[in-house]
Amino acid sequence: MAAAADPASILPPRPRTMKLGSQGLEVSAQGLGCMGMSAAYGERKPEADMVALLRHAVASGVTFLDTSDAYGPHTNEVLIGKALHGTPEKKKVQVATKFGITPDIRGVRGDPAYLRAACEGSLRRLGVDCIDLYYQHRIDTTVPVEVTVGELKKLVEEGKIKYIGLSEASASTIRRAHAVHPITAVQLEWSLWTRDAEQDIIPTCRELGIGIVAYSPLGRGFFSSGAKLVTDLPNDDFRKNMPRFQPENMEKNALIFERVSQVAARKGCTPSQLALAWVHHQGSDVCPIPGTTKIANLNQNLGALSVSLTLEEMAELESYAAMDDVQGERYDGTFFNTWRDSETPPLSSWKGN
Repeated sequence: MAAAADPASILPPRPRTMKLGSQGLEVSAQGLGCMGMSAAYGERKPEADMVALLRHAVASGVTFLDTSDAYGPHTNEVLIGKALHGTPEKKKVQVATKFGITPDIRGVRGDPAYLRAACEGSLRRLGVDCIDLYYQHRIDTTVPVEVTVGELKKLVEEGKIKYIGLSEASASTIRRAHAVHPITAVQLEWSLWTRDAEQDIIPTCRELGIGIVAYSPLGRGFFSSGAKLVTDLPNDDFRKNMPRFQPENMEKNALIFERVSQVAARKGCTPSQLALAWVHHQGSDVCPIPGTTKIANLNQNLGALSVSLTLEEMAELESYAAMDDVQGERYDGTFFNTWRDSETPPLSSWKGN
């Protein structure tokens, strides 16, 4: 029998709400990524089922909903608007949406005219007067980030958005943006098998008092099913083309899932709950936003909030998914730029449009 853990080394479960960033935004400690309800992961799900899921999430305390005008495109925002319309819970919800990826999903724009029009469209589709958290979805490398954030600052002053966020931005881009207007949150991919932001971006966020929103905390479903996930994916699921899900890489990555599953069995939880709990235990400034299209999975994900991990267990899990052990890149190079290539021109070069 294993020796009992030192109580001082046990990291406590997360509370149900948290402060995201240092500007006053309070959200549920676990959010809900809504992309899969309308886009990317196979055929669109029945609207009535997704409305029921969203309302169940809010009733369960998951009030931080994450969407984008690119999801669908546009249909995901419409879905959230319908789910919240006329419900008393609407006032309890914090909606985060994004702009920047063009409707044809072929380009990225961050110029003032585009983002202002995008904001108006999102307000209309969501059926709100003000967006709680508005992210630049991807960084437009042709426009100085100061110009983009300067226009977002105007939208804050006009009462159309409350807080500003960035997604897939480098540490230097974050610093430049934050100097124009406080950035409340940075969204980045963070999970047991995606940890490249830990070296530079996450320390920068913490230095500046910026909240961290972790998308794909379950490795796009990998920590729910392991290699079996790939065999069950429909042909139009975009994970089919992602390097980590290719057979030659998944064969090796499957070992990570097996080891995590062994720890989960020892802890009396599911592998996905364990992987999600690992993200929760990264700090009180981190909010994961796992996505799902099933109420049962949402309920299971909420169980991660009750999983306590010791420092030793955290280290054990990290040793199983060290960066050198994960096979395949996050994207195949044809997707939009990530934080690694998000630098923008100097403000002095901007001549407007």
